[in-house]
Amino acid sequence: MRPLADRMRPINLDELVGQEHLTAKGSLLQKAIEDDRVFSMILWGPPGCGKTTLAGIIANETKSEFIEISAVLSGVKDIRQIIEKAKERRTLYKKRTLLFVDEIHRFNKAQQDAFLHHVEKGLITLIGATTQNPSFEVIPALVSRCRVFTLNSLKKENILAILNRALTDSENGLGLEKEKLSDNACEHIAIVSDGDARIGLTNLETAVLHFSKQEQIRVQDVETAIEKKSLLYDKAGEEHFNLISAFIKSMRGSDPDAAIYWLERMLASGDDPYYILRRMIRFATEDIGMADPGALTMALNASESFRILGHPEGDDAIFQATIYLATAPKSNAVYTAHKTIKKTVQETGYLQVPLHIRNAPTNLMKNLNYGKGYKYAHDYKDGFTPQTYLPSDLEDQRFYFPTDRGYEKTVKQRLEAWISLKQKKDN
Repeated sequence: MRPLADRMRPINLDELVGQEHLTAKGSLLQKAIEDDRVFSMILWGPPGCGKTTLAGIIANETKSEFIEISAVLSGVKDIRQIIEKAKERRTLYKKRTLLFVDEIHRFNKAQQDAFLHHVEKGLITLIGATTQNPSFEVIPALVSRCRVFTLNSLKKENILAILNRALTDSENGLGLEKEKLSDNACEHIAIVSDGDARIGLTNLETAVLHFSKQEQIRVQDVETAIEKKSLLYDKAGEEHFNLISAFIKSMRGSDPDAAIYWLERMLASGDDPYYILRRMIRFATEDIGMADPGALTMALNASESFRILGHPEGDDAIFQATIYLATAPKSNAVYTAHKTIKKTVQETGYLQVPLHIRNAPTNLMKNLNYGKGYKYAHDYKDGFTPQTYLPSDLEDQRFYFPTDRGYEKTVKQRLEAWISLKQKKDN
């Protein structure tokens, strides 16, 4: 018998879960399939999100001849044979050829080049599937001839829907009652599947095969069957906030070992990496700030790296950024300044902009002394000259007080020098 994951493969767009941004009624892709006007495309997304399934649906719902190859197992010779048969098919039967290439990023430049002319002339409609960013792994000439569609990693609720359907489907699935698998066991399978429907269905089939004689399959049974423990974690409850608190406070306390321990606890339990990364970006400004301006760049780069690579390759970028943030000099001076200035604006209202730093694009404004007396900083030594920029009611008031830690020490010395020059001017 075919594996469960293969038997449960959707056969139309309505059955495809988690990619509604591409498959919804009236979308570009849905209309192209409905009108049988499918164009060459590259499907980019993580493993198990439905790339191969979507290609199969396109084949089922169009009148093209569907050919499927894997870049891992095929070469230029295979491509040439497919091209020759496509020419024959078009000449004799007036039928188009839809060529699906799985893992197209595994083809080298010469192999990818072999498609170009035939895609451009419309001999073949190419559908390439890749887990890697096409901008880096597919030659630009081929990308420019294809439409790139990004598929999302499946969410836990998507995997749960797929598992429940497979469990109860009597035709292609397991044909069991929903109660055969406890809710906790089903959720555990969904979490450890890490957004991959294929893994989820394989794990479900394994658990049911091993414990089919039991009245109900529990989470302990699933752990035994798939050899992956369920960590104590509720992503909507207290433990979620306990772990993120431990993670943030470990970084704030400059303990990289504790920080990466809590990070792994969250990732292993299925927490959303983007939630963690958002908190790290926030941490870079709130707890490090100007003590190391590179911290924000590091956090943002980690987020972008993970977006490109996904699990598991992108995990290292999160760990690298965590260690960087934990070992960076700390300062909450920017955070404190923000809070102080927010309170000041609320208390003082919208004070007027001083005349000398107002813009004066018209003669009327100039006659009203807009811009009068403004000193252009670049005309002075070191690009600085003492002058007031705050409203008169707040003149000489300070909000940002840099520390002596990291780069902020340099900023502090610079500010103190400028303040000293202002004070000399006033005396």
